[in-house]
Amino acid sequence: MKRIYLNDLKNHYNETIEVSGFVDNIRDLQWVQFIILRDDTGKLQITIEKSEEKNKEMVELIANLPLESTVKIKGKLLENSKVKLNGMELIPTEIKVTSQSERELPFNYKDLSGVNLDTRLDYRFIDLRSEKNILLFKVQSTLIKYMREYLYNNNFTEIHTPKFIGTASESGSEVFEVKYFDRLAYLAQSPQFYKQMAMSSGFNRIFEIAPCFRAENSNTSKHATEFTSFDVEMSYIDSVDDVMQLEAEMLTYGLLHLKSELGDEIKKVFGLEIVVPTLPFPVMTLSDIYKELEERYGYKVSESEKNDLTTEAEKLCKNLAHDKFNHEFLFVTEFPALKRAFYHMRDENGVLQGYDLIWNGIEITTGAQREHRYEEIVKNAREKGLDKDVKFYLEFFKYGCPPHGGFAIGIDRLTMLLLDIPTIKESMFLFRGPNRINP
Repeated sequence: MKRIYLNDLKNHYNETIEVSGFVDNIRDLQWVQFIILRDDTGKLQITIEKSEEKNKEMVELIANLPLESTVKIKGKLLENSKVKLNGMELIPTEIKVTSQSERELPFNYKDLSGVNLDTRLDYRFIDLRSEKNILLFKVQSTLIKYMREYLYNNNFTEIHTPKFIGTASESGSEVFEVKYFDRLAYLAQSPQFYKQMAMSSGFNRIFEIAPCFRAENSNTSKHATEFTSFDVEMSYIDSVDDVMQLEAEMLTYGLLHLKSELGDEIKKVFGLEIVVPTLPFPVMTLSDIYKELEERYGYKVSESEKNDLTTEAEKLCKNLAHDKFNHEFLFVTEFPALKRAFYHMRDENGVLQGYDLIWNGIEITTGAQREHRYEEIVKNAREKGLDKDVKFYLEFFKYGCPPHGGFAIGIDRLTMLLLDIPTIKESMFLFRGPNRINP
């Protein structure tokens, strides 16, 4: 008999069916037992009449069964308006215990008050059983599905690049070294170089969703040493504006369809309304942002700090985007080349053709038009002292490479902001940071 998921039960009234899941709750009364069965799609009441002789074995089984055990149950599904849980119940004919839980859990995942976050992360497999966490990853998966769909609809090809690299070519001290047979290798900080190799190969439009690794000793609410990155690159662009437009359209498409599919459930469980942004997204230069922050909110920084967004300036961009544009997103442009990667293009005045995208006061993207001209990118690499380390990469541009650009979004940070999660540790399936590499 084929297993039926609990959110599909309305199609099976008066049928003998089989369901499986965790034992979420048991009420053992004088004349009747009620079991609440849970899977990742919903819950179902199982009703056992104690007075019926045929149920004796099941009654004894359930009387001694710890919560969180898993079971497989066969029975008849009945519609019953008196049952508060979805107006239905299953009358079982057979119950099989597929695994038995210990009686005491490490903590009560249904009531986290007083539970230390590290304890939850130590027993993440328990923590993830909560209704919020099940929905969180359903939301993440659904958003990625629609962002991916948007790219497929716009002629993008999904690729998979290597995570072992032969040189510490991006920033040296921030890469993880690994033993690779008789030599050292490194874990890739991003697929950036290989995305651009795809452009020089004539792939035109590509994307990748894959892990990235950063050996940064950053203990903040938004950093991790391993995270999932959504990387996009495309050729034959006219300017960085084409890159920003594509990202804005992709995010809008994803959020629109996410709201349509899961908006009601998100509102019920998280108490949040998914806001679908309007197009185009607002754009401001870095220097104009600092002027506005000072005029509107009295926020001042020294001239030396204006080479990048400070953490506080980034946070204030949430207010600025709302107050000035009635928007949640804000593109920030014209960063000094000093603070950016050597492969970002600069115009004839030396202005960097790149951007950050801020969502609700936190940066979610760095994007740019890339430098595709061999002489220029060699010069830029030499300025950063990287020309020897990136020799293999510079080869990509010797034999013709179209104008191109792209961006990357951290999926875990995106999820954190979308659902107003306080820390990235809770928006990742398993967090990796300077002090955590288990479970």
